[in-house]
Amino acid sequence: MNQNTPITPRPRPLSSPAGRTQRLASTAQLRAMGVPAAEVAGRAAAGGDWQQLLPGVFLLHAGAPTSDDRLRAALLYARRDGEAPPHGPGAMITGLAALALHGFSSAPPLTALERIDVLVGRTRRLRSTGFARVVRTPESPEPVELTGLPVAPVARAVADAVSGLQDAETVRRLLTEAVRGGHCEPPVLVRELSRARLLTRPHVVDAVDSLLVEGRALSEERLYEMVRDFSLPDPLWNVDLRLPGGPHLGGVDAYWPDQAVAVELDTRAPRQDEDALWSEYTRKREHLERLGITVVHLTPRKLREAMDQQATVVRTALMAASERQPAAYVVVLPR
Repeated sequence: MNQNTPITPRPRPLSSPAGRTQRLASTAQLRAMGVPAAEVAGRAAAGGDWQQLLPGVFLLHAGAPTSDDRLRAALLYARRDGEAPPHGPGAMITGLAALALHGFSSAPPLTALERIDVLVGRTRRLRSTGFARVVRTPESPEPVELTGLPVAPVARAVADAVSGLQDAETVRRLLTEAVRGGHCEPPVLVRELSRARLLTRPHVVDAVDSLLVEGRALSEERLYEMVRDFSLPDPLWNVDLRLPGGPHLGGVDAYWPDQAVAVELDTRAPRQDEDALWSEYTRKREHLERLGITVVHLTPRKLREAMDQQATVVRTALMAASERQPAAYVVVLPR
């Protein structure tokens, strides 16, 4: 080589403000850092030391992208024409990728996912491309931060995952793990499935039916645990109440006949007949209370998150029985 020939220095890796080598950048970020468009094109061309993962999103080294690189690239792509709106959250990971981040064993590992679902506002002008699939929503949920990334809450992530699944067994496993793993309550999950208009699909409806059975069983176990662990008097479990020779008053999950106190678990799920179910529930409760029976209404979430408080509510109702007028006599039958 001629000693007079100038040697072009190899561009150094870009650094973040914190001094760490930056792995990803959008076109706008590179422009703000003063990197000329020609240099971006040259370094991202074949044989260069950068890679274009998605339109306007570059991996700033030549190695294969990691799962974290792909997640962050999908978010960068979704935000490349602006960050989070003034009101409400911005783009977030959803679907199977979000469930993998939430630790679902029934979701494929991130390395096995061909696409990353990104939840964005309905008005965003953005198309799905490459491994980034854009999911639109009129109302964005509040994201959860996992591994430094904004991630959709479990119920929303499950609904977005199920929308692209046709395998009934996979759908059932996801819904069951969401409930059994304590990630969310059945009504919340079914509400998201209803919002996404997925309850018209037979394989989803079948999975939801199993989910509701699973959810009720878990709630009943927690109710048994509450009575045992907080030393409440043993009730009659799962009974029907009737007036002597009269109509059926309805079933309750626990009943203390000496104190005329009943506990009812609200495991209703939002379905098309929700208003009718709620009206029926209200009529039953009002009828029992007119007969002098105190009805304590417990939700699965209250039992899971504040069992001690719910035990106090039940204990207070039992202790107050002596101060009330005697309740009407009712016949108690196994349910």
